[in-house]
Amino acid sequence: MRWNVAILTASDRGSRGEREDTSAQVIRELVEEELQGVIIEYRIVPDEIKEIMASLIEMTDYYQADLILTTGGTGLSPRDVTPEATMQVIDRIVPGIAEAMRMSAMQKTPRAMLSRAVAGIRGQTLIINLPGSPKGVNESLAAIMEQLPHALNILTGKETEHTEIT
Repeated sequence: MRWNVAILTASDRGSRGEREDTSAQVIRELVEEELQGVIIEYRIVPDEIKEIMASLIEMTDYYQADLILTTGGTGLSPRDVTPEATMQVIDRIVPGIAEAMRMSAMQKTPRAMLSRAVAGIRGQTLIINLPGSPKGVNESLAAIMEQLPHALNILTGKETEHTEIT
């Protein structure tokens, strides 16, 4: 199954061209290699709640992404507003995804408990907030990658029954 995936980076410096978006590059590689996903849209926006919200809405409603992976804006800085923007546009929260990412990351660094990342559903799109660092992106996706195909199959109606994990 090929999944349509969008990547959204929230970064003031990245949106001004002052910083290379290496986290999105890690997402792209993992999505293409591990998930067999196709990147259908990618953009960088400043850490502004309305711009993040508008991008998430467009990526779901217009581009019809199956999965949107955001990077950046999940920390404690006053400019970190990606979780708030995500919560404004989703219909339902999927707390286990963010919990699994934090749990896994906390085994490597206790600072992972400071992540405010969320995951949720808008229509038939799964939206997941990832950290802003390439290392954080890699570790977070590693924690959830195995479950993403099943989640996307259920969400998009390609799979209707919950199967036992053996």
